[in-house]
Amino acid sequence: MTQTTKKTKTRTKRNYKKEYQNYHGKAEQIKRRDSRNAARNLLKKKGVNVKGKDVAHKNGNPKDNRLANLTTKAASKNRSFKRTRRAKKKNPMA
Repeated sequence: MTQTTKKTKTRTKRNYKKEYQNYHGKAEQIKRRDSRNAARNLLKKKGVNVKGKDVAHKNGNPKDNRLANLTTKAASKNRSFKRTRRAKKKNPMA
């Protein structure tokens, strides 16, 4: 009889404070988050149902909040592909 050993992954606790200091607290990221929140609120004011959905920027630029550039998508569709450094989406069908 052969025995198999299970490999267990050790999980470290997430350090939210360090994450905020290194990324979320940066001025540029705060501006992007503010712009994404503004886009969501803009669509809400226009009567679009955004509950349970992501507000997607068609060109991938979170600072471009023109109505023609905004749409709602399921989170699984909006976050399912990589973005490049220039905030352009690699998925041509998006």
